[in-house]
Amino acid sequence: MVVKVYGPAYASPKRVIVCLIEKQIEFETAPVDLIKGEHRNPEYLKLQPFGALPVIQDGDFTLYESRAIIRYYAEKYRSQGTELLGKTTEERGLVEQWLEVEAHNYHPPIYEMTVQLLFASKLGLSVDEKLVKKSEEKLGKVLDVYEERLSKSKYLAGDFFSLADLSHLPFTQYLVGPMEKEYMIRDRKHVSAWWDDISNRPSWKKVLELY
Repeated sequence: MVVKVYGPAYASPKRVIVCLIEKQIEFETAPVDLIKGEHRNPEYLKLQPFGALPVIQDGDFTLYESRAIIRYYAEKYRSQGTELLGKTTEERGLVEQWLEVEAHNYHPPIYEMTVQLLFASKLGLSVDEKLVKKSEEKLGKVLDVYEERLSKSKYLAGDFFSLADLSHLPFTQYLVGPMEKEYMIRDRKHVSAWWDDISNRPSWKKVLELY
């Protein structure tokens, strides 16, 4: 059964797609245009009642929330493709810890920056420069913690690539690309080396090539 992923043009669905590629799982995509408000269409709301991206359909099974989806596929196809959850209970604990850090510490400020700098004008809104500045300061403090962590291990959960690293790919790509704030990564030696490593994985290059 081929997995269908909704909204491949956007960051959170890309988090799912890169995981599927790492796990060697066949997938197809269905476009959803946020700017046109297609996420509020009744048919889409039947799949995702909150109107957010992404959603996957896998046969009769429907799942939303990108981090839930990547955990699901990393576990379901654990013996296939790249091992993304760690090999021991302790490694799994660290993967989960850094996935939570990404969701609760890294994501909020980078998401605010994304909305303000990349989407506000498309939605007919003015950019809130104070919010951008505040969010950048918050993100900088988070990246300082990452710099310390990555001075001691190659990846966030240890010396192995995992969901914890993968989950950072889509929004960090916005940061170094269209947001033109690559200095936030490059000013931190170990974060910079980590980003070069994870962003050059064939799976992520494939995502950028496709979408």
